[in-house]
Amino acid sequence: MRSIWAICKKELYITFASPIFYAVSFIFLLCSGYFLYSSTAYFSYLSYQAQLNPILSERLNLTAMVISPFFGDLSVVLLLIIPMLSMRLYSEERRSGTIELLFTYPLKDFEILFGKFLSAFIVICVILLFTLPGVLLLCVFGNVERNILFSGYLGLLLLASSFISVGLFTSSLTENQIVAAVLSFGLLLLLFVIGWAQRIVPPSIAPIFLHLSIVGHMEAFTEGLIDTRDVAFYLIFSAFWLFLTLKFLDISFWRR
Repeated sequence: MRSIWAICKKELYITFASPIFYAVSFIFLLCSGYFLYSSTAYFSYLSYQAQLNPILSERLNLTAMVISPFFGDLSVVLLLIIPMLSMRLYSEERRSGTIELLFTYPLKDFEILFGKFLSAFIVICVILLFTLPGVLLLCVFGNVERNILFSGYLGLLLLASSFISVGLFTSSLTENQIVAAVLSFGLLLLLFVIGWAQRIVPPSIAPIFLHLSIVGHMEAFTEGLIDTRDVAFYLIFSAFWLFLTLKFLDISFWRR
């Protein structure tokens, strides 16, 4: 564990010293703030209209109309920023030629991998932490179901871990960070929209496409539900891509 934490601290230092982190964080918080504000403003407008229409007032729900869509919007923004945060984790090591030196350290390959994974996960946790004030403000002044906050952020963290694992894999493939980011984004986008294919494929295989949709497993979390099947999917998904990364690095390194 000490070795993993040493790698993690090294990566965190590099990340927080990089202007890319601050640029990505700014874009993320700008987008998340806009989504939260626009949803809240529209809800306020409907609340004003509901004063003249009692039927409409019965249908208004702050949790369903603001909080749940907000978590869904954040999942889309994470799809955009995580490839940019994870692209350098191995690509930079390859480009600078330090990856061979890294593997000669008295560290196991999986310790290096999990150290890098943990650092990226902590970075995402820090970024998501800054979205809490706006959400908590709605909880103070509005009627928000508190359980959805826990399930929503848990779902985002599980989703982020899945994105990071794919980003680590694509970063291990090339020394070019831009190529790694594009590969990561393209693969994640495919897994993001693959569930849409259920409408055009035979009904017998439609559930397969729906199950493979990485965002489809996020829907229950945004509604305040924690399904163990969705949790298991994200954990297995992350473990699968981390395993592929480990095996690819092992083959690539020993071939040299």
